[in-house]
Amino acid sequence: MSLPDPAVLLPQMAAALSAHLQQHQIADPRYIGIHTGGVWVAEALLQAMGQSAPLGTLDVSFYRDDFTQNGLHPQVRPSALPFEIEGQHLVLIDDVLMSGRTIRAALNELFDYGRPASVTLVCLLDLNARELPIRPDVVGATLSLVPGERVKLHGPTPLALERQLLASH
Repeated sequence: MSLPDPAVLLPQMAAALSAHLQQHQIADPRYIGIHTGGVWVAEALLQAMGQSAPLGTLDVSFYRDDFTQNGLHPQVRPSALPFEIEGQHLVLIDDVLMSGRTIRAALNELFDYGRPASVTLVCLLDLNARELPIRPDVVGATLSLVPGERVKLHGPTPLALERQLLASH
């Protein structure tokens, strides 16, 4: 099974997100990408939507529940939120939804900045491997991988997906 092309998924996701925001009467959302792939997807998605809205970025490394097990990733960056969180409608964007733990960490971090009015979750891929009850509102594609298989997003331009097999399998 071949991986979908992000260039094909992004216009579909842009249309689905626009419809979702309109249906929920959200006129001025704040967009936030999760480092690193989620930021790339967010930038491409905003471009596909014809939006030039400011983009917030989150690095959830310190908020991960497996931080003590895995240690600190060497590429930790500070989060940058150029707008208020309190009372805002947020669109949280990530590249790949797997266990749900990254999204849980992102929500924990966002709530440290304030209580948003709503959070819409957008993911390029859903790998159907959830450990937590977290589902995207807008998703590019849903895949099921074999054990030990992962998907990595390369970018920022062009965005490309690569299937990887973990060494222990």
